[in-house]
Amino acid sequence: MGVEVLTFGCRLNAYEAEAMKRHAEAAGHGRGGDGLVIVNTCAVTAEASRQARQAIRRLHRERPEARIVVTGCAAQVEPQSFAAMPEVAKVLGNAEKMKPQTWGELAFSGTEGGARTLVSDIMAVRETAPHLVDGFEGRARAFVQVQNGCDHRCTFCIIPYGRGPSRSVPMGAVVDQVVRLVDNGYREVVVTGVDITGYGADLPGTPRLGRLVGQILKHAPGLERLRLSSIDSVEADEELLEALASDSRLMPHLHLSLQAGDDMILKRMKRRHSREDAVRFCERVRRLRPDVVFGADIIAGFPTETEEMFARSLALVEDCGIVHLHAFPFSPRPGTPAARMPQVPREVVKERAQRLRAAGEAALRRHLAGEVGQRRRVLTEYTGLARTEGFALVRFPHPVQPAEIVEVTIAGQDGRHLLAA
Repeated sequence: MGVEVLTFGCRLNAYEAEAMKRHAEAAGHGRGGDGLVIVNTCAVTAEASRQARQAIRRLHRERPEARIVVTGCAAQVEPQSFAAMPEVAKVLGNAEKMKPQTWGELAFSGTEGGARTLVSDIMAVRETAPHLVDGFEGRARAFVQVQNGCDHRCTFCIIPYGRGPSRSVPMGAVVDQVVRLVDNGYREVVVTGVDITGYGADLPGTPRLGRLVGQILKHAPGLERLRLSSIDSVEADEELLEALASDSRLMPHLHLSLQAGDDMILKRMKRRHSREDAVRFCERVRRLRPDVVFGADIIAGFPTETEEMFARSLALVEDCGIVHLHAFPFSPRPGTPAARMPQVPREVVKERAQRLRAAGEAALRRHLAGEVGQRRRVLTEYTGLARTEGFALVRFPHPVQPAEIVEVTIAGQDGRHLLAA
């Protein structure tokens, strides 16, 4: 039956899932009918935790013989709630899940919640080791973790308590891993972490993300595409913008953690940028790299949000030129300051989120329509689709070899995908 991993949430979780799977297999799990399912949870919203519990129950119904290990951010911040589930064999914290010895010493014993948990104080963790993964099953691109944790305290976010303080992987270790991945045939590498623009503050000399990107591009000349996961625009340094402007191997696609478009809501979120900062950043980057494509996270229905405040968030989609929008209805997370603020009625939250999603879908359609007739270099994926440098999905009229970079003419679009000729 082997070892399986069910992953929720961010790209960092996807990276860590591969590392956990390898640690578990190396420790002997999954042999001789020993079915192990690792559920790597997300805690970004209360809904994310609910979905994880729902998936655990479904897994147990479908595979009652499998042992289920629950880990990830939700398991870190609320371990007892998962340990109380009869379907769960073990709960591991975020620090424990990445240690090979954890999987070698993993014991499934005890019926009490405490005996089934192995979760340490994540706030005491001060290092992030480079978990060297040479390849990723079923993926055309590889992920490299450069940073973990977060030192910011946005009022809606529980993630710092699930991931701990910000800590960075030394540049040399990151570069070595990228070189190994390129040597193993990967054409694209994604730099990922919890707060990657916070990279380096804990390292000697306090290098920034831009310095790391420059070192990767310099010392991995065979790397064809380097992509960044979500960044905080207010922390983007000059070297990063210079690399974006000067090296075509750094993909013209930035996903921004914007969260709102109204200054008062941004203050109540404890964000560190204003609406004007966000718009000005996008305008500057577009001047430096005219083909850049922006994605963004925006929350609808944050506590105290009026219709006028929401309208400013809605307008941010057009004002910043957002193409790939992740729109979230606000979901109060117990333990966060925002959960104690005056809440917007749920039906209003849902309606605003729907309007925000509609604006995002319209922006994507406009972008796709503008791509028709263009020649684009795309990376083919194992799903039979491909991604442009700007991260748009491309469908082919025929089967394609995965993990190849090919040049195609865009013949059309269907509102969600580009259609290759």
